[in-house]
Amino acid sequence: MRNLFVSEFLTLDGVMQAPGASDEDVEGGFQHGGWQLPYFDEVFAKSMDETMAKTSGFVLGRKTYELFAAYWPTAKEEVGEFADVMNEMPKHVASTTLRPPLEWQNSTLLEGELEGAVRNLKEEDGKDLQVIGSGNLAASLMRLGLVDEFRLMIHPLVVGSGKRLFAEGVPMMPLRLLDSTVSSTGVLIVTYGMESPAPGVA
Repeated sequence: MRNLFVSEFLTLDGVMQAPGASDEDVEGGFQHGGWQLPYFDEVFAKSMDETMAKTSGFVLGRKTYELFAAYWPTAKEEVGEFADVMNEMPKHVASTTLRPPLEWQNSTLLEGELEGAVRNLKEEDGKDLQVIGSGNLAASLMRLGLVDEFRLMIHPLVVGSGKRLFAEGVPMMPLRLLDSTVSSTGVLIVTYGMESPAPGVA
């Protein structure tokens, strides 16, 4: 049995949109893309390595999949061996518009209804499943009671607009703090687990 966790870069006001590049996601007229980059440090890097070491597969929405598939296959020169980790990791993609086979290596489409497909993944043996980016998918998984943990990197920055992880319509979710640390740049790196039972689960 595997847990599923949502891992996200967030601003202090909860925005998750376009942390990595100015043109990553300009939907809604968002003009603050790339806001995460100045905050990266050794503490941040260690935390990301530890998170990846606990991960046996990604669960991705279509938009994040397409963004990653366009970047990571040719990213090794820029980011080194971490690109190998991203490319070799199994990717399970939730989409009603993409068709198999998916081009990015080790990527497959989830078959059938989202709830059943993700529950089947969670029932397999192995390390945890990670949702990264994929805001719409993350919200759907919250509503279905399928999220076990949140691993959040909360940056000391307010942007005032943009897509939020905890948008209107997600259920109330009592959480417990499992771990926390602070980077040298003031990023609060926290892990929250669901109080048992998770919302939506009888």
